[in-house]
Amino acid sequence: MAKKLSVDRRKFLKGAAAGAAGLVASASTLAAPQAIPGQSATAPMMPKELDPSNVDVLTTERSGSDFMVDVLKSLGLEYIASNPGSSFRGLHESIINYGGNESPEFITCCHEESSVGLAHGYSKIEGKPMGVLVHSNVGLQHASMAIFNAYCDRAPVYIIAGNSIDATMRRPGVEWDHSAQDVAAMVRDFVKWDDLPISLPHFAESAVRAYKIAMTTPSMPVLVVADSDLQESPLAKDAAIHIPKLTLDSLPMGDSGSVAEAARLLVAAENPVIVADRAARTPAGMARLIELAETLQASVIDQGGRMNFPSRHPLNQSDRGRALIGDADVILGLELTDFWGITHSFRDQLHRTSKSATKDGAKLISITAGDLYTKGNYQDLQRYPEVDLAIAADAETTLPSLTEAVKRLITDDRKRAYQDRGSKLAVARQRALERARTEATYGWDSSPITIARLSAELWAAIKNEDWSLVSDVGFASRWPMRLWSFDKHSQFIGGAGGAGEGYCAPASAGAALANKKHGRLSVSINGDGDMMYAPGVLWTMAHHHIPLLKVMQNNRAYHQEYMHVQRMANRHERGITRADIGTTLKDPNIDFAKVAQGMGVYAEGPISDPKDLGPALKRAIEVVKRGEPALLDTVTEPR
Repeated sequence: MAKKLSVDRRKFLKGAAAGAAGLVASASTLAAPQAIPGQSATAPMMPKELDPSNVDVLTTERSGSDFMVDVLKSLGLEYIASNPGSSFRGLHESIINYGGNESPEFITCCHEESSVGLAHGYSKIEGKPMGVLVHSNVGLQHASMAIFNAYCDRAPVYIIAGNSIDATMRRPGVEWDHSAQDVAAMVRDFVKWDDLPISLPHFAESAVRAYKIAMTTPSMPVLVVADSDLQESPLAKDAAIHIPKLTLDSLPMGDSGSVAEAARLLVAAENPVIVADRAARTPAGMARLIELAETLQASVIDQGGRMNFPSRHPLNQSDRGRALIGDADVILGLELTDFWGITHSFRDQLHRTSKSATKDGAKLISITAGDLYTKGNYQDLQRYPEVDLAIAADAETTLPSLTEAVKRLITDDRKRAYQDRGSKLAVARQRALERARTEATYGWDSSPITIARLSAELWAAIKNEDWSLVSDVGFASRWPMRLWSFDKHSQFIGGAGGAGEGYCAPASAGAALANKKHGRLSVSINGDGDMMYAPGVLWTMAHHHIPLLKVMQNNRAYHQEYMHVQRMANRHERGITRADIGTTLKDPNIDFAKVAQGMGVYAEGPISDPKDLGPALKRAIEVVKRGEPALLDTVTEPR
């Protein structure tokens, strides 16, 4: 049971009444001498706010929001991130007082998009939801982009939206603007499930159901609306209300017949390729993929939706995926977001064209829980893939049975062929690493700093720590994946899912919050454009002592869009000299070190000389090891 503040109600009411009377007496003494025509001098006008009839009714009785906190505690939510709002004021107060601000602990954010982003990043480290409170319709509008990211990324986020349903109970003015008949409607196309409970027993059932649905693969955000009147109404002492038991569903495994057929195809293949995107939900998923790949001595292409496969494993062939796909006779896709994109090439020209990238007769096998849940309005489902064997199941759960089926079919002859194949792949992997190291030296002493040098210096500074990269690598041209040694599931969390800007800054903070209790050193490479969407997350990091090293990739542009404008200018033969208009962040340049310092974060920069980078990283890491955030503003080349 949550904590209950010990207060003598009668003494509290008596003291409050005396205090109000004292206020009235003081006001009378100050204002009494001047008589007002038409009024008795003994009955002066009293300010409305001091009228005893307007003094709030005080109570120590439990409220509906107290019970809601009991429900949230039963779900094991560690944190609940929020920008405060009046539509959930009752729940807010119950969390910090009745619930003791523990499990969940209130994490103060400066923007709802940051609140959801924090929860998104947290979920990919902990493998479970973090709570978010949003203020009715306006808060949900702010949060919507981050919710969409989590939806596309198949990440569980637990959202509670305050709202005032009964029109006769709304305060005049802004509370009407900040209410909606169906507040969840605006995000219904990109949450997995939502509900509007109209009673406390209904809330308890919906809250538990929402958690269960969020955690059932494919995981996605869920939304429960908490009516403000339901939050604030007293709860009778003899109220017979019950919190349902949470029982999570077992994850779906591929049927035995389909698994056997997949094993037969893989064992017989001369050049099998395994492609993984969001396959490893947990550390166990990574170990299971390693076992399957090593059993077959098959090449693995890790698309990086999660940390699926060790980056320096001899079978990791991610850097030459296109060539391997073209030569493959069997391709196994594990939780792929875009199977069609793996097997086709696409030309972005005036007349867009595409063609198959696979050879004739290649067999395509898909194992994904994505086929178990699909919506149509938002087109994150990509082009339709024409596969030969589709297994609608959780890939991580299915891998052990697939590996065992493969082992049963392998003959001694096949083992010898696999060993030869594995040896060749190991040589190719070593060559790719050596090539990456050589290419990283190009422009080594250049200013602005190259992304390769930035990545190399950061790796040198953290490689002996228990580290976790809590940002994506796409905008860093995958240099960390090419140079670092990733071999733990916690060392990488993937990208935004929906590719929405403003994701990295809060998501990396949420992942760092989750890493905090594990003692991991969290680091992120954060783009300048992304940071400017909601830089208030820096204050949240400082306020809640979230240890995170944030290295700014400050190329002073929305560089991807800059390249798109260049492409259009080239297409029309107009030259690229004006492509910086509307795409760059210059004149003035943003000083992220000053921005961070102003919000209480240790920061250095702008750093443009690469020789200054190593010492600055060392100083910043010491700050993070002390349990505080740090930021380095590094001025870099575009990509």
